[in-house]
Amino acid sequence: MVNKMNDVLYIVVPCYNEEEVLPETAKRLKSKTEALIASGTVSDKSRIMFVNDGSKDSTWEIIENLHKENRLFTGVNLSRNRGHQNALLAGLDEASHHADVIISMDADLQDDINAVDGMLKEYYDGCDIVYGVRSDRKNDSFFKKFTAEIFYRLMNFLGAETVFNHADYRLMSKRAVTALAQFKEVNLFLRGLVPLIGFKSAFVSYERKERFAGKSKYPFKKMIAFALEGITSFSTKPIRFITLLGALIFIVSIFMLIYFIIRRLIGAAVIGWASVICSVWAIGGLIMLSLGVIGEYIGKIYLETKGRPKFIIEKVLDDEED
Repeated sequence: MVNKMNDVLYIVVPCYNEEEVLPETAKRLKSKTEALIASGTVSDKSRIMFVNDGSKDSTWEIIENLHKENRLFTGVNLSRNRGHQNALLAGLDEASHHADVIISMDADLQDDINAVDGMLKEYYDGCDIVYGVRSDRKNDSFFKKFTAEIFYRLMNFLGAETVFNHADYRLMSKRAVTALAQFKEVNLFLRGLVPLIGFKSAFVSYERKERFAGKSKYPFKKMIAFALEGITSFSTKPIRFITLLGALIFIVSIFMLIYFIIRRLIGAAVIGWASVICSVWAIGGLIMLSLGVIGEYIGKIYLETKGRPKFIIEKVLDDEED
């Protein structure tokens, strides 16, 4: 076992409109962190860092009050809403200045807090990255299970090295977070980026629970957008498929041309206005779809070339604050 017990742990929790669940989340994380400190597993300098992603409710006020009541809690307030992935990255970046090891998790209490123990064990055994992986999806609806299965399989088919049934509940050493900072792309998909780091990793399974309170911040529309973000950020295969589709349609059109010429030579009537109209609409639709896919990639290139900041931190609550 690597001798690095009692390292400083930061638990980073991105928050967006989480006023309903945040007090309970803070209570449970406080209990877990204090137990880890008491057992000597982590340093007494360990902290729980909530990252407010431009919430419109009282989330930031709750974080400030938690910090005033107990310095075990710290907070990062982004200047505006930048999305879950950017908020998480902001927390990882800020925490890396103070921590030896960082665990990220969502605020909704669906991730089993007790899995932290297993993650830290793997870390002390020499792993730089430990993925929290769901053991099952029995609490999900059939539609949720089906779409999740398609998402992970499609991502891996298109070349993104995602971990099946893993979201953003993971442990990363300071070394791993520093390596992650070397990826400069604006369009973030951390589930695909983290495996690219390549350091020694492990998996800890846990049972995901129902959301404690409030509504999910990932409705179907956002899930689709997130999937498209991941696919277009990590693979050029969709563009290759367009090329192959165009070649296939061209070959089919050659065969159809030969077929109609032969029918004309043998004196048979050339019929099929309906098929012609259907073909025109189908090809027109494929062209528009292809332009849309290409446009998605061009849009990403446009955003990357601007080099805009992924996030802007308005305020950080820390131990030195008066």
